[in-house]
This record gives sequence, structure tokens and C-alpha cells, in this order.
Amino acid sequence: MGVGAPAAEAADQASGKPARRPNILLVISDQYRWDFVCAYGKNPMAFTPNLDAMLRRGTSFQNAFTNQPLCSPARSCLFTGQYATKTGVWTLVGPPNIPGLSPDAITLATELRKAGYSTNYIGKWHLAPRRPITKPFSWLGYVPPEERGGFLDLWQASNVLELTSHPYHGTIWDGQGNAMDYKDIYRVDYLTELAVRFLRRKQDKPFLLVLSQLEPHQQNDLNGFGPPKGYGEKFRNPYVPPDLRPFPGDWPYQLANYYGDCKSIDESMGRIFQTLKEENLDDNTIVVFLSDHGCHFRTRNHEYKRSPQDASTHIPLMIQGPGFDNGRIVQELVNLVDVAPSVLAAAGLPIPASMQGRNFIPLIHDAKARETWPNEVFIQVSQSETARALRTPEWTYVALAPDSDLSRDPGSAHYQDYQLYNNAADPAQVVNLAGRADIPSLVHYFGGRSIRKITDHFRERLIARMVEAGEPRPQIKRWNYYP
Repeated sequence: MGVGAPAAEAADQASGKPARRPNILLVISDQYRWDFVCAYGKNPMAFTPNLDAMLRRGTSFQNAFTNQPLCSPARSCLFTGQYATKTGVWTLVGPPNIPGLSPDAITLATELRKAGYSTNYIGKWHLAPRRPITKPFSWLGYVPPEERGGFLDLWQASNVLELTSHPYHGTIWDGQGNAMDYKDIYRVDYLTELAVRFLRRKQDKPFLLVLSQLEPHQQNDLNGFGPPKGYGEKFRNPYVPPDLRPFPGDWPYQLANYYGDCKSIDESMGRIFQTLKEENLDDNTIVVFLSDHGCHFRTRNHEYKRSPQDASTHIPLMIQGPGFDNGRIVQELVNLVDVAPSVLAAAGLPIPASMQGRNFIPLIHDAKARETWPNEVFIQVSQSETARALRTPEWTYVALAPDSDLSRDPGSAHYQDYQLYNNAADPAQVVNLAGRADIPSLVHYFGGRSIRKITDHFRERLIARMVEAGEPRPQIKRWNYYP
């Protein structure tokens, strides 16, 4: 049994009622940086009171990472518990060779539905395959049932929400393919209202509800962020995270609007929490808040994500509800592929053998589990470059496949050393140590370990993780960029 199930069962046994599994509400905020939840302790702006309260009430993960810093692949990792090269969705869904999430995929939704849950989805999907355009937005918007990953009850969504909507007007589609237009209401508020309506319904079975917000993802055709009216002005001259300050990018004129977007997400969460309380659902509903990836404001490449640095990969992950309301902060490294198996365990359900992630719930209570936890994260990068990364508490090591065809190749047989950051000394990941000569001062600073030995160690660890994830064993060459 998982952590959530015994808590619910104990309450039901005390009242003499049949045991009822906990409801699950999963909120995805697209491109939300982990350090923009102020209670994590890295942002002094104090503008996220509802998320801060969630962090203090529930269990928060200080070091959660995406396995693929790109929308479609990250979501495939989240729902299947598999790495993106395993799901087949290794880059943005759209090109003919990227088929979208398989109709036969085993997902969080398919497994919960087998156990008697209703499975419901609101917002951005971004996992349906490209189809011939037979009517406006037929691929961008409406998603047929076989392409919904097991979400077969309430469906109010758009496949690529950023292309079928704007901040104050747009379209999503219901389960029968009927257009649901909105206007003169902010997009976050509209999707939140749909979630509130669902939560106020009488539920005859436990539910899984995913609320997938677009914000604070940029509005693609506006080439920037679209906060609620007046919210960008509230955050002029804001706190600038240290990983942005040393680099050129568009953060000097986009950051205030991004803050406004994040503020709207926090307000949405406040309304969700209030509704759960009013409907007497808060004591038996597990609420998960997370993001698919972060945002580096064009400081690391030509756009906002798709890079192996923490700015793209470090995400918020917080959980409250039965089994999680303990005010604990978990320091061990976890990742998106761990979420689905952990939620299933919390519901008291078995974890399918197909899921490559691990159940992180023992980290909350079991010191022995913390001692044996493999404290590293494997990251795959595509589209901007074909790269693989290993993130540990102290180090980030990245290998690049310079000759890979970005439109065709999910991976490569040939990589080379590319980046090495010491996260302890350089948390903003400004200084790339890859290929640097082993000067005495560096060897002394790293406790007698040379840069070459450190790189050699992580090169072998990365190869092992690639094979474990199901990729062919690659060659990774040394790169003596600084002879």
C-alpha cells in the first residue's frame, strides 16, 4: 500500500464506511521555474502565498528535475513514468516521424481507471500526433479519445493550447469535439473555473483530475509572455535570479510579465484550495503541483528551454493531502518519471513494470530509503541539440552529439564531453569546467580530484544510465577544449 491509501482507509474504518481511495488532482504549470515558488527560499519577492502555504502544509521536493526540458517529451515522461526515448515522444509532437503518445501506452490515467477512478483532463495536452488538417485546428485542438492517454471521462482541452488561444480569448474542445470558446476572461481563470465546476459536482467514484495550465509559457505568436492586465506593471524591476544575470537574453524586458503569469497561477491555486475546502474534499484529495520544465529566457540558447542547465530542468514539485501533510522538505533528487509510480503507490495501487521511474514516497518517512536512494537524475535533450546529462547534488555533466540530425535522431551512438558544472561552488552554472586543464588550485579545491578524473567518472555513469533507460550503449569522447 502507498502512503495515501492507509490514511484514507483508517478514517473510513473509524466511521464504519467502506474504504475509499483518495482523489488525485494534478496541476501542471507550463514552464514554471522552481525558484518562483517563494517558500523554496530562493526568491525574496513573496508573491506566491498559496503555493507557499501548500509547501508548508504538504511535502515539497527541493531538488526535482524534468527528464526532458521540452513540453511534449516531458509530458510523456510524466504520464507514463518512462524516459522520452522509450515513449517515442522525444521531441515536439508534429513532424511525421514523431507519432505522439501511443494509444496503447500504459499511463497514470489507464492504471487509475482500472482501479475504478474517473479520469479527467482540462487544459493543454500536447501529446496527440499530427493528422491531416480537415477542419480548422483539427490537429492543433481536438484530440480523439484514442489519443488521450486514458483520460476518458471529462475532457476539456486543446492539443497545442498556445496555438488555439490567447490570454483573453481562444478555443478548447470537449470530449465530443465541440468547440468551447472563451473571451474577455483570462486563460488561467477560465481553465480554473472549469476545474472548479468539476470539483463542485457530485462524484460517485474517486477521481483523477489534471488541470494543465499554459502559463507561464510564452504566447508563441506574441514572442513573449501574456500576464493578466496590469500584472506586468506590478513587477517592474523585480528580483533577477542569479543564473540569468551574467548572460544576455530577453529577461530584462520579459521577466516582469513572467512574474505576472506566475502570480496568476498562484491565485488559481488559491481558488482550487478554497473549493476543495468548501466541498469537503481537501482531507481526501492528493494535490500535486509541478511543471514540465523551467525557463532560461534565451540565456542558454535561442529560446526559453531545451537546455541541460538547471534553469531549464529544475522544477517545482509539491504534494499535499492524505499521507503528505507533514511539512517536510525532501532534499534527495527526484524526477518526472518518478511521479506516476509514486502517485499510484499513494493510491494503494501496484506500479506497472513498464514504468522506469521509482516510488519516492519512502523518502518522506524512511531514513534507510534516503540512504540508498540513487541520488542522480538522467536528462535527455532534443531539438535544440542532441545531448544527455547527469545531474547529481554536486555536479552536472553533459555530453553532446554534434553530428546528430535534430529532425530525425532521438539519440546518437557518438557523443563528446560538452559541459561540466560544479553545482556546489557554482549554483548558477556559469563556469563550464569540461576539458579544463588540471591546474593545482582546481585539484586542491575539489579534494584532490582532477577535472579529468571527475569527467571520466561521470562519463561512465552517464553511459550506464543511457543503457538503463533503453538507449544503445554510446561512445563518449574526451574533449580537451582547454588544453
